[in-house]
Amino acid sequence: MTYERKIINDPVFGFINIPKGLLYDIIRHPLLQRLTRIKQVGLSSVVYPGAQHTRFQHSLGAFYLMSEAITQLASKGNFIFDSEAEAVQAAILLHDIGHGPFSHVLEDTIVKGITHEEISLMLMERMNKEMNGQLSLAIQIFKDEYPKRFLHQLVSGQLDMDRLDYLRRDSFYTGVSEGNIGSARIIKMLDVADDHLVIESKGIYSIENFLTARRLMYWQVYLHKTSVAYERMLISTLLRAKELASRGVELFASPALRFFLYNNIEPEEFRNNPECIENFVQLDDNDVWTALKVWCNHPDKVLSTLSTGMINRNIFKVEISSEPFSEERINELTLQISQQLDITLSEASYFVSTPSIEKNMYDPADDSIDIIYKDGTIKNIAEASDMLNISLLSKKVKKYYICYHRLHKQT
Repeated sequence: MTYERKIINDPVFGFINIPKGLLYDIIRHPLLQRLTRIKQVGLSSVVYPGAQHTRFQHSLGAFYLMSEAITQLASKGNFIFDSEAEAVQAAILLHDIGHGPFSHVLEDTIVKGITHEEISLMLMERMNKEMNGQLSLAIQIFKDEYPKRFLHQLVSGQLDMDRLDYLRRDSFYTGVSEGNIGSARIIKMLDVADDHLVIESKGIYSIENFLTARRLMYWQVYLHKTSVAYERMLISTLLRAKELASRGVELFASPALRFFLYNNIEPEEFRNNPECIENFVQLDDNDVWTALKVWCNHPDKVLSTLSTGMINRNIFKVEISSEPFSEERINELTLQISQQLDITLSEASYFVSTPSIEKNMYDPADDSIDIIYKDGTIKNIAEASDMLNISLLSKKVKKYYICYHRLHKQT
């Protein structure tokens, strides 16, 4: 029997081999195909027009890196059964399956209190039933309930294949070349000690580069002030739509979006009422953009102004500070906006948003990155690194933003 496989050409890693069987079935599954309609970096294309890649591409890239990692670890004498290799590859393919469109925006507005990780697990369980239990091992690894703990670290840890792919891929598509990490080199340096992933000491500079690149990508791409402002606009728009829906105002929306706008879904209900997940898997970026296009002409001034801003890229103005903004400043802006747009103060509050964002790039408590030396001693990267001041990377950076509707100068 010939070994059957599919080959996919990926602009970042070249040819990716998909063996026929379970892994190919997962890739063809409608739940994974849905990710072709969801952008990987949400609204970042407002700053980096090239960032049009999808969560599906990212899942394939992470799968490719996982295959490479397994080959490397096995070549160093770490015994991995074929069934474990297939399961950990399945787990990484499915790790993002629970993302909705503009993931974190949804988590703040219409699907509150339930994380994409939890939805991913619900969907894996559901696919597992369809596939007669073929995903049981993958789910065990995903939940960190499998005895070989290092397999879970490959899916979710400081140096997991998810991170190695998205940093490399997002840097490729945004053109922010500083984020381009040496994923191949890091994978070549991987090993296992005491059931824990470690990095050979000669890979130490690659890890330093990885941590620095990650910090840079966060502040330059993921938390870029324009992207943050655009995201806050979408949050305001969806919250306004939800408020209008709760008052019984008629809004254009696809059936799936309508379900979440017109029903208040608590986390408990989301977990227990199958209708919720059914509607959730019907949602993708298109539902949101189509609604926004139609809402541009809605009689509600707040909804139409916000939607028009989203569609025509009239983005909130943004200021950043290391201190919270004063109540006076917020009230003053709200007042000016209400006068200029001729709306009430409570309506004007949709046009002012004050998120604060906290990020540290390396949290040793979370899952340390361990370096192994030739003599078998193991040191945490914070001790092992001479160049990198890890204490700086592990310091929490907190930034306060104020995002608000651009005021036209009174003439």
